This record gives sequence, C-alpha cells and structure tokens, in this order.
Amino acid sequence: MRVLVCVKRVPAPGAKINVTPDGQQVDTANLGFTMSPHEECGVELAVQLIEQHGGESHVLTLGIPEADEQCRYAASIGVNQATLVEVDAMDWDPQRTAKALTEAIHAIESEDGPFDLIVMGNESADTGGFQVGIRVARALGRPIVQGLKGVELSDDGSSFVCRREIDTGSEVYELPPPAVVGVKEGITWPRYPTMRGRLASKKLDVSVVSSDAEPGGQSKVRLVRPEEKVSETVQLGDGPDAAAKVVDLMEELGVLS
Repeated sequence: MRVLVCVKRVPAPGAKINVTPDGQQVDTANLGFTMSPHEECGVELAVQLIEQHGGESHVLTLGIPEADEQCRYAASIGVNQATLVEVDAMDWDPQRTAKALTEAIHAIESEDGPFDLIVMGNESADTGGFQVGIRVARALGRPIVQGLKGVELSDDGSSFVCRREIDTGSEVYELPPPAVVGVKEGITWPRYPTMRGRLASKKLDVSVVSSDAEPGGQSKVRLVRPEEKVSETVQLGDGPDAAAKVVDLMEELGVLS
C-alpha cells in the first residue's frame, strides 16, 4: 500500500493571532508553528495503515523553506518519504495551492506509481477554506469524502471503508483505490516522536521541488481579527449566606418551576 498525506505549516493552536496593519497577513513575529491538527491526525492514520498492511508513506507540503520542519516531524513518527513544494510566501490562494500539489503528486506517481490513498486535512487550521482537498481530488479524477472520523481497509483489501459522523449517527462510504479522504481531528490519537524517530528524521532526504502554478481567480480582501469575548465570574457569596442569591439567580434563569 502507498499512502500520501498532505500537510500545512500553521501557527500553533491557542496562540494569540495578530494581523499586520495593512490587513493582508498574519503577524508572525512572536508565533510558533506546527502542523495543522487535522493533518497531524492524518499522518498518524497513514503510519497506522502502513504498520497494519505494509507499504510506504509519503508526506507532501507546500510552504516556505521552514516547512521542512513539518516534513521531518512526520518522519519522526514513521513516515518514509517527504516532498516540499518550496514557495517564498504562504498566502497562495486555494486554486493555486491545489494546482501545485496536483503537479507534485503527478510527478511523484510518475516515478513511483500511484498512491492507493491520499489523506488531506478536512480544512487547514489557519485559513479554513475547505477547498484544497476537493480541488486536488477533482484534478486527479479520484473520489473523495470529507469530514471523516474513521478510515480502514476492507477485509478483502479492495476498498477503504470510511466513516463520517452525523447528527443521527454515522455514514459509511466505501472508496475504491486510488482515493482521497479529508479527515478530522480525533480520527486517531497522534503519537509522540521517539528519540530514535527524531534522530532518523534528521537523516531524511526531503525532496524539494518548485511550482510555476498561476494564481487562481480568488483574491484576499483583508484579514479581520474577531473581537475577543471576555467572560466574567461573579462570586455570589460564601456558605449559607449565598443561598438566597443562588435561588434568585435560578429564578432569573427560569430553572425553577
């Protein structure tokens, strides 16, 4: 089996995100970076599939030279190969990104054969566009299902059984390879890199390629940072003295009949 995971370098979740004065970029001056969480789970999924069924895994990312760090992190937990589509800025539109990734996938497959499964994050943690995976799958002419919380190889090995949670339970899809899936955080529990894995990742030969993909029809107007919501805690009192205030509050909230 051959599995490819597409990942993205994004600001570390939980960090305070500021926007540059011109409203066009995220101010990265004091930010740490990591792999998008959905895709981190996708990397773990790929490693687990190869551990169970044999084969090789490959990670692909489009980013600035520092995105080499995300390739090596994937290698530290068991991914075998890595390719970086190197660009000079991260503000590529979804159409251009999808074109560049599709070109890179065609190039890899022309040398090593088709991937049975291409794993995408459901959406990236920074832009949340929900587009790149679908655009890549369409360009490759392969089926895709988004929002997945489970992916397994069928008993006879002829298809991938995919599960997507819905309000009333779950939906199950069977995708024949080669296929593309969009996975969500929680589909697996990412493992921590071992010391042996970290040392091995330093020796990984990351293939660096370029892309001449042209910008798409979408353009950024400006970034807007949402207003922070501040919550306040009010202490009603201590001990028995607070009982009357608690009753008044419950009446106000309508929880008393």
